Amino acid sequence: MTITGWVRRRAGELTRFSVVGVAGVVVNLGVFNLLRLGPLAPDSTVAGDDDRVVTAKVVATLVSILFAWVAHRGWTFRGRRRHRPARELVLFGLVNAAALAVEAGAVAVSHHWWGLTSLWADNVASVIGIGLGTITRYAGYSLFVFADADDAARTGQASDAS
Repeated sequence: MTITGWVRRRAGELTRFSVVGVAGVVVNLGVFNLLRLGPLAPDSTVAGDDDRVVTAKVVATLVSILFAWVAHRGWTFRGRRRHRPARELVLFGLVNAAALAVEAGAVAVSHHWWGLTSLWADNVASVIGIGLGTITRYAGYSLFVFADADDAARTGQASDAS
């Protein structure tokens, strides 16, 4: 199978994934900036005197993860469920934990290692992290969380959708 064939076969799903992703980015950046400019701002005294940019990133990402699970479960991958909701949420959480590490890592490297501490630099690092996290998420969702029956048969995984 060619990449073009794979993309054509999954065009609708990729479009839905992208729409949810864009909405998730808006949620992520909105919460990040509300926290970064509000209770977790560098000059704020909430939760200590340290700069809490990575904490703001983690909280924003967790909020966007919950939004995305609801949207992906109900729309993007609606016909591909093969797990009970509780197990699906756990798998979704594990995939997103990996993506969160990628996203927060991008902000941490930029902010703390490279010393790029302006709001602009934090947002650029956040967007780069979101891009890398998106790749991680799609692969994880397709392979583990919302794999269709054909995918499960190829990987030898049994369904527990009942």
